[in-house]
Amino acid sequence: MRGGPPRRSRSAVRRALVLILVHLAIAAHVAHWKWTGRTLSPLEPSEAMQTLELGYVNAGFLVFVALLLLTAVLGRFFCGWACHVVAYQDLSAWLLGKIGVRPRAIRSRLLMLVPLGAALYMFAWPQLTRLLEGRDLPALAWHLTTDSFWATFPSPAVAALTFLVDGFLIVYLLGGKAFCTYGCPYGALFAIGDRVAPVRIRVTDACEQCGHCTATCTSNVRVHAEVARHGMVVDPGCMKCLDCVSVCPKDALYVGAGRPSVAAKGKRAGRRYDLTWPEELFAAAVFLGALYAFRGLYGLVPFLLALGLAVIAAFAALLVVRGLRSPELTLQSRPLKGAGGWTARGRVVLAAATALLLLAAHSAWIQFHTREAARLTADARERPAAERGDRVDDALDHLAAVERFGLVTDERTLNLLSGAHRLRGDHRTAAAYLRRSLARSETTEKLLALSTLEMHLRRTDAASAALERVLELEPDHPEALRRLALLRGR
Repeated sequence: MRGGPPRRSRSAVRRALVLILVHLAIAAHVAHWKWTGRTLSPLEPSEAMQTLELGYVNAGFLVFVALLLLTAVLGRFFCGWACHVVAYQDLSAWLLGKIGVRPRAIRSRLLMLVPLGAALYMFAWPQLTRLLEGRDLPALAWHLTTDSFWATFPSPAVAALTFLVDGFLIVYLLGGKAFCTYGCPYGALFAIGDRVAPVRIRVTDACEQCGHCTATCTSNVRVHAEVARHGMVVDPGCMKCLDCVSVCPKDALYVGAGRPSVAAKGKRAGRRYDLTWPEELFAAAVFLGALYAFRGLYGLVPFLLALGLAVIAAFAALLVVRGLRSPELTLQSRPLKGAGGWTARGRVVLAAATALLLLAAHSAWIQFHTREAARLTADARERPAAERGDRVDDALDHLAAVERFGLVTDERTLNLLSGAHRLRGDHRTAAAYLRRSLARSETTEKLLALSTLEMHLRRTDAASAALERVLELEPDHPEALRRLALLRGR
């Protein structure tokens, strides 16, 4: 880098202020819901899944479509200027910089395909499944407001863990904006739109290839090389943060309209990768196994958190293998292992990586037993009573393993235990498990099921109480009204 260190980015301060305002707006949205009981439906892009699956045209879907259209014109600006996860990743990089750690991006060929795969799984796979099953498209209906604002979100504790993993930890391990590179499904769609956007960061003849732009870029883009080769930035990872424009000592970079990146002149430079092909395949296999293990674990782990954990598990496994095979090992320029063996930092990292991999293995075992129990229970439910025995017994064996060795007994396990015992004819045990599930969360479906079990047990007062609770939640529920009238008429 010529001409000394780059000057401080003025754009970084402006962007930080904008991101603070974004978080204040989110807080105001939640506060409005808490205060009034009803508010605008969430503006998260994930809400678009409800539109595609159920036909609910909500605010999140409309905002997501608008952002995709704007990205096809202005480029990938939303990620850099309005995404809260990007804000946490940048904050993490800034805090690490304060202690002398500048996270270096680690590049993988295969794991960079994860965001696109996640986007297809979220938005395309349900539609393909619907088509293959011959189901009709859902009827569209407006759902711009809601009284259940948090219904599609995880608990605050799990949300905080998601931001910790996807916004902070992954940056230290894999470099700035690593979740954008290896996990974010929305960013994959924005990156596609960016390729056709005419508005891009471009260069004038004043550029002297000092490299200040690349040194400042927090999106891991080789800005100086791209503008020299193409006259503009073509990397879809560019989030239009404008740090490079702000620090250019010759003011040679600017934002302007013209040829999109798909029509860029000049041959694109090949990417540099940090993993060999055997390492790529090994990391991809670990990622898939960890994603199976963490996705929906104990009914708690949402998809984005599972993606972040799976990516970290893949690189943790790679780190352990490299450490065992090589006499020297570093992480973000800090030595973990050298001539004298593992350093103190290295032993901590090795222990943490091993613990994560053991957790992934245990979680995969739990997931296998839970899913097998669900499959066997569903199969038994479709068969005549005389043919259910072996399947129900096998399902209960799987669930016994989950209940005994799982870290928690989650709501889904309790529901499966209740359903399996009901199929066996043990209504008393089925009701006991269902009450434990209701203590976690109340739904009309579970309350109706409990009323049925209580009637089988001839406990009419308990059945009536369950039905009255249904009517407290939904005063005009027809089935609850019918059953309650039947009980009172006896």
